[in-house]
Order: sequence, then C-alpha cells, then structure tokens
Amino acid sequence: MITNSDAGTADDETLAAALAVLRERCSVEVTATSDPGELDSALHRAGGRRIVVAGGDGSMHAVVAALYRRNDLEDAVLGLLPLGTGNDFARTNHIPLDVEEAARVILEGTPRPMDLIVDEVGEIVVNNVHAGAGAQASRRGARWKKRLHEIGVGKVNLGKLGYPIGALQAAVQPPFIRVRVEADGEVLVDLDEPILMVAVGNGADVGGGTALTPGADPGDGRVDVMVSRSVGPLARVAYAAALVAGRHTKRDDVIYQRATTVTVSGEEFWCSADGEIYGPERHRSWRVQPAAYKLVVPGP
Repeated sequence: MITNSDAGTADDETLAAALAVLRERCSVEVTATSDPGELDSALHRAGGRRIVVAGGDGSMHAVVAALYRRNDLEDAVLGLLPLGTGNDFARTNHIPLDVEEAARVILEGTPRPMDLIVDEVGEIVVNNVHAGAGAQASRRGARWKKRLHEIGVGKVNLGKLGYPIGALQAAVQPPFIRVRVEADGEVLVDLDEPILMVAVGNGADVGGGTALTPGADPGDGRVDVMVSRSVGPLARVAYAAALVAGRHTKRDDVIYQRATTVTVSGEEFWCSADGEIYGPERHRSWRVQPAAYKLVVPGP
C-alpha cells in the first residue's frame, strides 16, 4: 500500500479503519512516500504483489506514471482507497468513497482493464486533461478547494465545491483560446473560431464530482472529447450553470464525441492533466493506450 507522507491525522485514522478490513484477509505492507525517488523504491520492492493506492487522483496519477516509466504497468493490478478530496477516478469506476467499503472491493472486486491517455512526449493522463477555461478553473478551483476543505470535519467538507466555483469564475473572466482541435483526424473546431475550453476525458468527473466528460468510460478503448464554444457573456454563464447541473453536453454550442487520438494546436494554451497545470503549449496530442493496466472495481 502506497500512502502519502504528508497525510494528516484524520487520514491516518481513516487509513487504519481500511487496514483493519484488509488485514482480516491478507498481509499488508504500508509504505509512505513523499517524492518520486521514494515512490520508485517502494514500487521496486513491491515486486509482483498487488499495489494499493491510498490517496486521491494525484496519488493515482503518480503511481501509474511511475509504473509506466518503469515499464511495469502492463502487468500491474492496482487497488484504490479514495483518500483524496475529489476522488474523481474512484467515482468513475464506482469505487465506494467510504474507505472500509473500498477496502472490501479490493478484496472481493474484479480486476478490470483500464485505458491510459499518453501524449507525444510520453507523459500520461489517468483521468482527464483539459485546456482553456477548464485549466483556468482548475487553477482557481485548487485555491478554493484548499480553503473550503477546512470547512467541515474530515472528508465531510466543502472541498468538492472548489471546481464549480473555479469554473464559474473562469466563465466570467475566461481565457479564450484559438486552437485547432482534431479527433481521429476530423477537425472539430479551427483557428477562426475562439473556444472556451476543450477536454479529453478517460474518466467522467473532475474537481470532486463535476461531470466534465460524462460519457467517458476508462475501459472502452476511447476518450470523450468535449469542446465548448460558449464564448458570449450570457453563454459563458449558462454553460457554467449547465456544467454544474451536468447538462452542458446538450447545449448547441458544445461539441461532444469519442475518439482514439486528439490533437490541439494553435495559440498558446495551458493544460490541466489530472489536476496538474502545465504550459504554455502551442501543440499537444494525446492517444489512447487500451487496457494499459488493471484496476480492481466492484462486481463479480
């Protein structure tokens, strides 16, 4: 089990409850890591044992990325204990957010092949990558999530409202981008039309339950591509409201389809990949690597 060295006391208590469930049926070695070197060392010691990620989407990304770099991902079987604030990849895969129930899934669930998003420089995306207002929302939402996470007790807090608030702020003062978006070679939008954002989803949710690419299934061999052309003042606000309500893909100014390769190029843009911001970029392409690893999910 890989844990975060920076986890607080509340997470330690939650983790202890999950460990009690697991240790009734198997032996568990817990390793706390705080940097890529420690993580790589822990994965090396794991050998062929099942690896349990105790954390959120960032922790899942870190472990999958490390296994990918080591060329050990193909044979990996991962379990997930959702100890993060958002836990979006757990939501997509119907893994209970209660860690004791999630621990039982690890014991009794089924390893399901998971797709992976890989870009042209070899970086991976586990859940979702987006550019434009979405990336700006993530940047602003991260600040709100940190503030709101302190309002409440333990995992019962307002942290999950961070992304919707960030999305609303980004819709009011958006970073319009002019880019060419291609999905499997088809041009969805070109440089002559500014867009609010573009998202490439392996998983459905971002920001703690906001269904940015609601139809995405991480095991179907494709990603969901969402392009919002909601650039007018009223359209931006309406889009943000529809996003929070889960109805944005029904809008006439939103393009939504599935693909195996996606390319974004044009003016400078920033990206948010599994919550990590990078850029500015002028060209980025992503492809699906089907059945890259296995994740234990509920069900027979």
